[in-house]
Amino acid sequence: MSSRDKSGVQTKLDPAELSDWYESLDSVAARYDSDCVVELLHALRMRAAHLLPELPPVTATPYQNTIPSHRQPVYPGDLQIEKRIRNLIRWNAMAMVVRGNQEFPGIGGHLASYASIATLFEVGFNHFFHASTDEHPGDFVYFQGHSSPGIYSRAFLEGRLQESDLQRFRRETPRETGLSSYPHPWLMPEFWQFPTVSMGLGPLMAIYQARFLNYLTNRGIINASQSRVWCFMGDGESDEPESLGALSLAGREHLDNLTFVIDCNLQRLDGPVRGNGKIIQELEGVFTGAGWSAIKVIWSSDWDELFAADTDGLLARRMNEAVDGEFQKYAVESGAYIREHFFGTSPELQALVSHLSDEQIRRLGRGGHDPKKVYAAYKTATEYKQGPSVILAKTIKGYGLGTAGEASNVSHQQHELNPEQLQVFGKRFEIPLSDDEIAQMAFCRPDESSSEIAYLKSRRKQLGGFLPARKTTTAKLSIPSLDDFGRLLQGTKDRQAASTMMIGRILAQLLKDKDIGKYIVPIIPDEARTFGLNSLFATYGIYSSKGQLYEPVDADQLMYYREAKDGQVLQEGITEAGAMSSFIAAGTSHAHLQTPLIPFYLYYSMFGFQRVGDFIWAAADSRVKGFLIGATSGRTTLQGEGLQHCDGHSPLVATTIPTLQSYDPAYGYELAVIIQDGLRRMYVENEEIFYYITGYNELYSMPDMPDGAETGILKGMYRLRSVTPEQTPRAARPQLFGSGSLLPEVLRAQEILAEQYELGSDVWSVTSYCQLRRNAQAADRFNDLHPGELKRRSYLEEALENVSDPIIAVTDYIKLVPDQIRQWVPGRYVTLGTDGFGRSDTRKGLRRHFAVDAEHIVYATLQALPDSSGFANDQLIEAMRHLDIDPESMDPAIA
Repeated sequence: MSSRDKSGVQTKLDPAELSDWYESLDSVAARYDSDCVVELLHALRMRAAHLLPELPPVTATPYQNTIPSHRQPVYPGDLQIEKRIRNLIRWNAMAMVVRGNQEFPGIGGHLASYASIATLFEVGFNHFFHASTDEHPGDFVYFQGHSSPGIYSRAFLEGRLQESDLQRFRRETPRETGLSSYPHPWLMPEFWQFPTVSMGLGPLMAIYQARFLNYLTNRGIINASQSRVWCFMGDGESDEPESLGALSLAGREHLDNLTFVIDCNLQRLDGPVRGNGKIIQELEGVFTGAGWSAIKVIWSSDWDELFAADTDGLLARRMNEAVDGEFQKYAVESGAYIREHFFGTSPELQALVSHLSDEQIRRLGRGGHDPKKVYAAYKTATEYKQGPSVILAKTIKGYGLGTAGEASNVSHQQHELNPEQLQVFGKRFEIPLSDDEIAQMAFCRPDESSSEIAYLKSRRKQLGGFLPARKTTTAKLSIPSLDDFGRLLQGTKDRQAASTMMIGRILAQLLKDKDIGKYIVPIIPDEARTFGLNSLFATYGIYSSKGQLYEPVDADQLMYYREAKDGQVLQEGITEAGAMSSFIAAGTSHAHLQTPLIPFYLYYSMFGFQRVGDFIWAAADSRVKGFLIGATSGRTTLQGEGLQHCDGHSPLVATTIPTLQSYDPAYGYELAVIIQDGLRRMYVENEEIFYYITGYNELYSMPDMPDGAETGILKGMYRLRSVTPEQTPRAARPQLFGSGSLLPEVLRAQEILAEQYELGSDVWSVTSYCQLRRNAQAADRFNDLHPGELKRRSYLEEALENVSDPIIAVTDYIKLVPDQIRQWVPGRYVTLGTDGFGRSDTRKGLRRHFAVDAEHIVYATLQALPDSSGFANDQLIEAMRHLDIDPESMDPAIA
């Protein structure tokens, strides 16, 4: 025979013996603090594990509120006024979306998400979210993206947005008009803090933002210890791997400045999240196992009386049994249905609710819609100092929409309400509008002197001001001049170096700079030794919130692995997504913390855009500043690594990011010019841009910088070397474009053309096809729109003004990289690239395979010459034989 306790847990223990155990635990809890109770339970657990090795892990608690009613704090606000404010916000959010879709069918927007999460937001706005002030750095709130209408509606009541703004929801042209569909700092630079609607990115960025605040505090840059990071997400979003991918980082770092709030409305976009299971229980286990404090807010205060009367645990057991698909159905059914199907499983449960009417049973609510339950959870989370907290709040998707989509599988796509549904909505939420005004979906904002507006503004004043809000900084950093990079401008003489090594030297110099050194944030995902940057470990330290609790195995070496609480290097481990999140946190500090920082994120080039391109797009949306360094770049430069590692596309993908300045330099002086100018543009001129710069591991001699090359380096190309044969040269003079580590191969081709084919040529170092294309597009646009004015000429057109002979462009990436500028190039334009899958081999073998070695460059040049040059077909065949080119070799694009 088994007994059952109030939690609904069944046990074979004698009830009297079980009661003795409970009394003992109660006694310990009464005589000792909570830490001692935890220690006792841990000790008993360890003892049990010793006796029973097969003991299952405890990852979930009963399906009840974590905080019992008798431990709830007194609610500090005026519940009635807050309810009226919340209802007004609900109405305006709904009206904004429905009106927009009536006027512009298909414009979209979401009603159900904010309807579900409104109380979770409002308790935070009224009592927890602190804005930035002189005394407080402010909180960082990652709002659930689909709930943006509610945030706009609140800002409307606050007076920050006008009715005309709400009327232009999702209509954002011309620039800086209307309201963006989701949180987008690029589109609303003084409003939104973070872009979050690409699901999974917000949670991961929030974790690294919280860790970064501790990094800044421990390094003494600023004191961010008062700031808290709040991340709001839906339970369906937890399926995205990024959403839960860094929970262990938050746990081991004990990020007590971090709170996740998960709106568990049990629905995804198309249907139940876990129709056959229980998502709250699942998430509790995941977060608890990662070292988080999990606080469940499942049932509203209406249930407190029933739980108190549930002396035998039958109600708790029934809640543990029912799956989410059932709870979703209960949300739309009548009280009679719930009485029969939920409480009707036993006579005892039926008796428990016999005094309640069907309407009262139907109104038994969910905790996420109860401000008192939500406040208790928030207060507990903010006072928890052993690590991060997650609040699992149960709600109803589309709460209040009734037949227009409440708890319906189609609620996410709901954009319309009919007249009857509008009247029901208005009545349910007591909106102070006439029937005609409700039918017209008039926006509702009480007078400035009303108790609602006064209360709303007083609460925000108490918390430092309005949120969300984003500031732009005018702070400037004192950056080094180009002359300060003198050693890099002079080249390497007889020594050889890789461009990644040159980047390391630039970074080392910047770290030593007395003005900006402390603001440099080196970020490396466990590849520092690959990039030759391990010297930073001992000199600047690897950030660790715990310092270094052990003696490293290489402690006797000069470049040993040194962890430090004030360490400057963020050595992130094998996580490009995490490192990118740190880059965003550092690169947006100029706006969020009024403290410009200079992140340098160095990573295996292939694992940037290929793996975390969505984060890079979010970085641009966030108006990030800093340098992304795609180290070990190129498809033929990285010998021996194979298909997965050989990067053939990153510069092309970088071109698609509007604020990203993409460069593919070959030499140390080019790197110095680009990085120094980037520092000027971002941290002196305060341009909200960032950089992608390739770095290679191939060793070759670095020349001195040619006189006057700076402008061409920054604009995208400059003439590097001109060769004219001593013998009588041919009339044609081809132009050879080279970039990155293939530039030496182009120079070798130039020599072969002169020595063996009596062809003079000019070699251009193309540092950025991206910059050339953008400049040419801008000139074209001006000319197209100003037909009566003097035409503008692009830099590319000016540079190639007198060129009529063929141009051969060679890249270690796919041909589309140089093809970007084809329409502005005069005459014959031939591109050689590395289209196809990468593979392992020597550099020589790879360049022969992809037809980008000097011999193939020479042949492509000869073939492109005009007929007047004297190269007939038989001569091309002979040249192919002489250059050892196999005409029957497999096409690398499909090899």
